[in-house]
Amino acid sequence: MFTGIVEELGEIVSIEPAGGQALLLTVRGPLVSSDVGHGDSIAVNGVCLTVVGRDGDTFTADVMKESVDRSSLGSLTVGSPVNLERAARVDGRLGGHIVQGHVDGTACLLSRNPGDNWDVLRFGLSAHLSPYVVEKGSVTVDGTSLTVSAVSDPGAREEFFEVSLIPETLRATTLGGLTAGTTVNIEVDVIAKYVERITAVASARPRA
Repeated sequence: MFTGIVEELGEIVSIEPAGGQALLLTVRGPLVSSDVGHGDSIAVNGVCLTVVGRDGDTFTADVMKESVDRSSLGSLTVGSPVNLERAARVDGRLGGHIVQGHVDGTACLLSRNPGDNWDVLRFGLSAHLSPYVVEKGSVTVDGTSLTVSAVSDPGAREEFFEVSLIPETLRATTLGGLTAGTTVNIEVDVIAKYVERITAVASARPRA
């Protein structure tokens, strides 16, 4: 589990095919690599990956086909910056929100509106994720825990959500360099998904 508080901006060092459309990523991140061990979890742009090797300030992780299909990791190239976060400690503070590192899909940056003290980013929202995104709720964008500042009306022709990014977020994450048309990983609030599932199961059960 993660909190969506990015610890470090890392860099992709190498990308190797691993068979069956899987990948083997090597990522440079001195901070997150400092105490990582085999089998540990690190979120890379919001995708929970398992460490299979470490060499100095780099770590290597497998990316299975499911993760490649569901996220933007397949579009990374050598030199790409990535947001990194180690798994949350049980005795630590929950600075963001509960993030599983299980990406629900991707979104495209539609527009960027710079302000005096923040930037407003608008992302397209796919129909299957729209019910889970609410104004003032939490959403994870490329592994970064953010508060939704605006969302399109239900049934809108073009569904979207907006986030307002403070200078620290712009500086410390990859979001500061995003341009219109860029694809990002999205993870919605897991609590909303549980509520939907519980309601659906209860409604499907025959009444006594």
